[in-house]
Amino acid sequence: MHPVKGLILSGGAGTRLRPITHTSAKQLVPVANKPILFYGLEAMREAGITEVAIVVGDTHAEVEAAVGDGSPWGLRVTYLRQKAPLGLAHAVLIAEDYLGAEPFVMYLGDNLLKDGIVPFVERFTQGAPDAMILLQHVADPQSYGVAEIADGVVVRLVEKPAAPRSDLALVGVYLFTAQIFESVKAITPSPRGELEITDAIQHMVDRGLQVQSHVVTGWWKDTGRLEDMLEANRLILGGLVRDVRGETVDCLIEGPVAIEAGSHLTRCTVRGPVTIGHGCTLTDAFIGPYTAIYHGVTVDHAEIEHSIILANSRISGLKARLCDSLIGNDVTICHAEGRPAAYRFMVGDSSRIGVI
Repeated sequence: MHPVKGLILSGGAGTRLRPITHTSAKQLVPVANKPILFYGLEAMREAGITEVAIVVGDTHAEVEAAVGDGSPWGLRVTYLRQKAPLGLAHAVLIAEDYLGAEPFVMYLGDNLLKDGIVPFVERFTQGAPDAMILLQHVADPQSYGVAEIADGVVVRLVEKPAAPRSDLALVGVYLFTAQIFESVKAITPSPRGELEITDAIQHMVDRGLQVQSHVVTGWWKDTGRLEDMLEANRLILGGLVRDVRGETVDCLIEGPVAIEAGSHLTRCTVRGPVTIGHGCTLTDAFIGPYTAIYHGVTVDHAEIEHSIILANSRISGLKARLCDSLIGNDVTICHAEGRPAAYRFMVGDSSRIGVI
């Protein structure tokens, strides 16, 4: 049944991560100092997939600049433009010419799976069902597409049910044969105006096709919200290996800490797991566990923990610890001396600021 092609969806607007996503694709926001989308590309390659199409939208130029032709991952990448976010099943529809009659893996570009997709691709190619969906038990199934299973067979799929009859949510990875195209063409848009992949899979079930399911035991994260992104950052950093290549002077470095070459730390305490990119300058700072500092960041006289700091930002002179935060690119957060004491902000749309 080989070869299997890959389809990665990277066209969503990322409304729940604004204002970060006003200026960048949500799939390119780094988690543990690696853009989320890159984890999906690595998962494809590990599963032996080399032909990958990426569905892109308004942020296509940024995604194409970051991924290129896919050669750094050993992939051959093709880009497919989705003119509007018309649903996951619509993304499958526009990929039909590319995919042809071959089976494929569809992977949502803002999802992270701890253990990758190798065992699922192997089971799919060996067992040859018409489709395979990945599921995970969740605490809030009404927020997801939910599957009802009877005797190991998928019998019903419901998108964001008000009264869920199962706690098994669809993980953002799907495996299909070309049978999916007939079902995608048969369904109509949902009330929110999208062609839902859950409706297309339900149509396959109703046609009597074999739709298998597999429950994911490792962690899975849909990084569409700040809380999920910070949790994914924490989970990935939990497996970090110490690798200090940058220059440190009078510093205390504890636990698994990665500091790239070209960064300079002076009189800092860094308590891992922490990852620091290249071109960073940290002075008189405390960096606590589960913090990812991207490239070109300056931190002085400040304390940070359990946070993601994006490129070329500056954190300086804070009187309290910065925690549980996602700080965008080219941001300055500093203590301003002055009387009377006053807060002075320039803040983007949909921002949230907590002040003590």
